[in-house]
Amino acid sequence: MASPSSSSIDQVSWRASVLSRHLQQSTDNSFQSLQSSVCLQYSPPELSEKFEFDVREMRRLLDDHNFEDRDWLMGLMMQSNLFSPRNSGGKVFVSPDYNQSMEQQREVTMKRIEYLLDRGVFKGWLTDRTLEGEMRKLTLMDVVTVFDHSLSVKIGVHFFLWGGAIQFFGTKRHHDKWLKDTEDYKVKGCFAMTELGHGSNVRGIETITTYDSNTGEFVINTPCESAQKYWIGGAANHATHTIVFSQLYINGSNQGVHAFIAQIRDLDGNICPNIRIADCGHKIGLNGVDNGRIWFDNVRIPRENLLNSVADVSPDGQYLSEIKDPDQRFAAFLAPLTSGRVNIAGGSICSSKISLAIAIRYSLTRRAFSVSASRPEVLLLDYPSHQRRLLPLLAKTYAMVFAVNYLTKVYVTRTPKTNKSLHIVSSAFKAMFTWHNMRTLQECREACGGQGLKTENRVGNLKGEFDVQTTFEGDNNVLMQQVSKALLAEYISAQKRKKPFEGLGLEHMNGPSPVILAQLTSSVLRSTKFQMDIFCLRERDLLKRFADDVSQHQAQGESKAHAVLLSFQLAEDLARAYSERMVLQTFFESETCHSEGPLKNVLGLLKTMYVMICLEEDASFLRYGYLSIENAAAVRKEVMKLCSELRPHALSLVSSFGIPDAFLSPIAFNWVEANSWSSVHH
Repeated sequence: MASPSSSSIDQVSWRASVLSRHLQQSTDNSFQSLQSSVCLQYSPPELSEKFEFDVREMRRLLDDHNFEDRDWLMGLMMQSNLFSPRNSGGKVFVSPDYNQSMEQQREVTMKRIEYLLDRGVFKGWLTDRTLEGEMRKLTLMDVVTVFDHSLSVKIGVHFFLWGGAIQFFGTKRHHDKWLKDTEDYKVKGCFAMTELGHGSNVRGIETITTYDSNTGEFVINTPCESAQKYWIGGAANHATHTIVFSQLYINGSNQGVHAFIAQIRDLDGNICPNIRIADCGHKIGLNGVDNGRIWFDNVRIPRENLLNSVADVSPDGQYLSEIKDPDQRFAAFLAPLTSGRVNIAGGSICSSKISLAIAIRYSLTRRAFSVSASRPEVLLLDYPSHQRRLLPLLAKTYAMVFAVNYLTKVYVTRTPKTNKSLHIVSSAFKAMFTWHNMRTLQECREACGGQGLKTENRVGNLKGEFDVQTTFEGDNNVLMQQVSKALLAEYISAQKRKKPFEGLGLEHMNGPSPVILAQLTSSVLRSTKFQMDIFCLRERDLLKRFADDVSQHQAQGESKAHAVLLSFQLAEDLARAYSERMVLQTFFESETCHSEGPLKNVLGLLKTMYVMICLEEDASFLRYGYLSIENAAAVRKEVMKLCSELRPHALSLVSSFGIPDAFLSPIAFNWVEANSWSSVHH
């Protein structure tokens, strides 16, 4: 056998030496070293963080309206055991109990609605059409969303979709019969538009309704499996009635999509004859909403159940409508979805606020690693990398709050003249804000480390709860294509008329094209003129490029519709440019309302951060030459400067959201005590 090499012997000797020294160390000394180590202690960030502007004033700016109503409803929810209060770390928190089964979540959601109904929360939601009534309703919906998305969706389907359809599509006979009973929950409504085979393409739905002039009834049928109504919120357990969207055939001629009222359960909860209902089952979120599937088998309803503000059918079966253009008739039937998009845009920002408040508060008390052996560990938010993760998202959220406030005002003051603009802006904001929310939730979940995985800390669960927002009431990608197509139509129309742009916020295109300086200094990057110029330049150039690209495809023999599809990349870039410029414009308008002072200074930092992060994240600025490589590098440096300048205001900014402690989570406060042995229930 060969003898071991000298290097192997040396290695064995070295290991033996290390082991010997280790065994000879004093046990007492090691114990004393451990005893001298100081355990981590929680220290409220309010003790060390400065508040350099008036948080109450900032909250009033963000909330914008109905301040007392917000606090009143939050107080109502904190008072009742129905809202799952629990003590953790010396504080009481309220949030849904996601450990409950799907069936339990659904039932407690309905009980919470009954609790709110008994206390007058829904008073006037369908019968008070004043500006004040509309603003109160939207405000209270936001507050409900802060507690639970399932609850807000369940309420939203009943009031904004079912109730909104009766308001918008119905006439006096429908208003008198249904609105008050809906407001009082004597009937429980749902909204059957989506089918297994058709979601975003509403025009293609396959449910069929015919008219029987002998009996004066409409007959609704589900002709095939792909026509079954799908994802209908409220249908699986609780809804008594539904709005049915269906192709209307009169004397064998298809008159397009129309809306009908059909009863699907009696008042005892029994499913009506010729109606079949199945459960959609467990979901990744929103399990407090009873989504169901509906089949109609020769279901007969009175002629009066056609919602007839757009079109009607006479007793002898004649189709009547003042709107002769089928395209215009169809567009009129999509009106309720606008209210849904307004709610979704606002709700997504509520979710972003919650996650940022939790993650930033945690980062102001949680430490990790030390720069040197003699120094304490560093607060997470004092790391430039952690600032870069959270503070740009905070600035974007602030910008979007102002945009939601603008959208809300446009919605409640809408007129037939502004409906087109409202549709485009609500579509753009719904898509952009829900995408932003999902990104924010993911970043905040990661920024909370392992604690972000616990359901009691909310952020992780909110991902599943809010994910669907990118899909329902309009797939985000489809909505953004609608935005671009509307802008293209406006561009072509203005070119043909040879008149200035008017509407959709495109008036900035009536002036000369902005010129961007070759070298961008910090002062230029922070100037209002540059910020608006660079956003307007991108938007107007992309609109022209989109129009030219579509025109080139048409010149090659493509239809206009197919040419638009082939130009989808430019369409996506344009929709983003339009959305971000509209958000910036609302930020400018909110900022200019305030006189000079600490609050306005912080708003200026947030606005500039919003602009810089948009410049950095959108490749269009480099792709099309709006920014040089050198200027793009300057923007990147500016983002880090802004992070360090916003860092001292982080606590003040999330405190300004006005979210009561009870609606946040244990890691936003004394997370050491919340996880202590004394908190364990034996």
